[in-house]
Amino acid sequence: MGSWKLPPRAKVFEAFTAVADGRVRLTGPGSATVASSRGDKTYDVTWSDDGRTVTANDNASYWQGYAGYPIVAVLLARGELRAAEPAVGPLAGVPWHDLNRRFKRDYEAAVASVLGELAAHGGDPALLEREVAAVLGQLAALDLQRAGRGRRPPSSTG
Repeated sequence: MGSWKLPPRAKVFEAFTAVADGRVRLTGPGSATVASSRGDKTYDVTWSDDGRTVTANDNASYWQGYAGYPIVAVLLARGELRAAEPAVGPLAGVPWHDLNRRFKRDYEAAVASVLGELAAHGGDPALLEREVAAVLGQLAALDLQRAGRGRRPPSSTG
């Protein structure tokens, strides 16, 4: 089916939050689940034995054709992608779903809001920006392949 497109950088921020929140669960040798930021959905991520072919049922991966945040989060959790803990940890608890709704799916505005809050509380937005760029570079180098569309995204449970 071809290579995954790179996600918008905002999705890497979301993946950092999923990892920081402990929402990634490895369920088998080629599978994992990622709970949504609101906890009302669980996304399935699967990969081939060699790890190069991946499928996921989040909306972005299914409908947009780019590696959505659950894929990125799983790759981080598996150590296939690397990001410094001081960049990941401060994003724990960020309610991305609510922010993306508040900013009418303007993902960059949501990221700017989070980075502004982080800076206001003594955090280092530049570190996060560098780590997000590094992760996107690592992801591009992996040249992950799509297995197909897979299962449709889940509906909200709440």
